[in-house]
Amino acid sequence: MFFQNTSRRGFLFIVGASVSWGTVGVANQFLYGVGATNALSLTFLRLAIATPLFFLAGWMVLGRRFLRIKGRDLGMMMLMGSMIALSQACYVAAIALAGVSVSTLIAICASPVLIALLSVLIGRERLTPMTLAALMAALGGTSLLVVPHASGGGGAGGTASLPGVLLAFLSAGGYAGFIFCGRWLTGGYHPLQVSAVSFGTGALLLLVCALSTRLVLVYAVGGWLVLLYLGCVPTALGYGLFQAGVRSLSATLASIVTMCEPLTAAILAWVLFHEELGLLGLLGAGCLLAAMAIIMLVPRKYL
Repeated sequence: MFFQNTSRRGFLFIVGASVSWGTVGVANQFLYGVGATNALSLTFLRLAIATPLFFLAGWMVLGRRFLRIKGRDLGMMMLMGSMIALSQACYVAAIALAGVSVSTLIAICASPVLIALLSVLIGRERLTPMTLAALMAALGGTSLLVVPHASGGGGAGGTASLPGVLLAFLSAGGYAGFIFCGRWLTGGYHPLQVSAVSFGTGALLLLVCALSTRLVLVYAVGGWLVLLYLGCVPTALGYGLFQAGVRSLSATLASIVTMCEPLTAAILAWVLFHEELGLLGLLGAGCLLAAMAIIMLVPRKYL
């Protein structure tokens, strides 16, 4: 039987967030196709659009309570923003050095492993056999979905460089830290408080990074509509759902559920761009669905 209602709601919130994140690649592909831009500019604009939405929603929902944040916890939220900015910036840099497939595989698969380690070593969580089985199924499924799309496996030279691999691991570490710290704060603060401060900090840091390279702010009307979608849905709504959902799931389980993102991206690529999933892709999708089924159907006391 599906576990208690709060956990079910949290699971569905994180699935919704992950599905929305899976649309980012398609949206970015459209933006690259209609004009000159770069990844740092797109990432900064996503956060810049989402941040005022978090502040507005937080004030509407919480009123003056929205501003009641302890100094130490404010620092933790700002650290989360630094981590998400680090994750995004390192991922962009890793792609240039190690290629899309290798960078994506490391960034997506290393994060839940790091979160599980942090949860066991620092959070004193118990890693049960069923949670471990779900983690292994999700990692295997993601690998089967991502690896077949490799084109040469690396950057310009066709091989993944060590600096690129290290940057991809840094990206995974930043994202793992973001999720772990967010889970640490959820008991004392509303998700909108956490998201507003962390994404505001991340947007400022990404602005500095983008200005140091080339910040692109000129887009056609269609491009701005897609940017608004990216800021409002995968970023504001997606991360809002994630922060709400992680309140009732462990950080490890939440990180496993977020691996619905590559499954969504693969399905969209198949439907919209007629990319072949192939036998390995279908097997990977099956493994990811099996991981979700374990989390959804196994009683909470065994997870």
